[in-house]
Amino acid sequence: MLAGVGLGAIIGAAAGLLFAPKAGSELRDDLTGKLKELKDKTEDWIGEQRAKRAVDSAVEELGV
Repeated sequence: MLAGVGLGAIIGAAAGLLFAPKAGSELRDDLTGKLKELKDKTEDWIGEQRAKRAVDSAVEELGV
């Protein structure tokens, strides 16, 4: 469900940017910024998930 909410937010943001009355260069700058922000958030989330799996694996290995 969380993935659906995230995907909906991304689609909504993209639609808002594409339908806004802006010049092409402004739109490209906005899209570039939003994509960089999304990439950074995704990389952070992946790092968190990897760390969480490493901790879970260590806990399981130690039998705690």
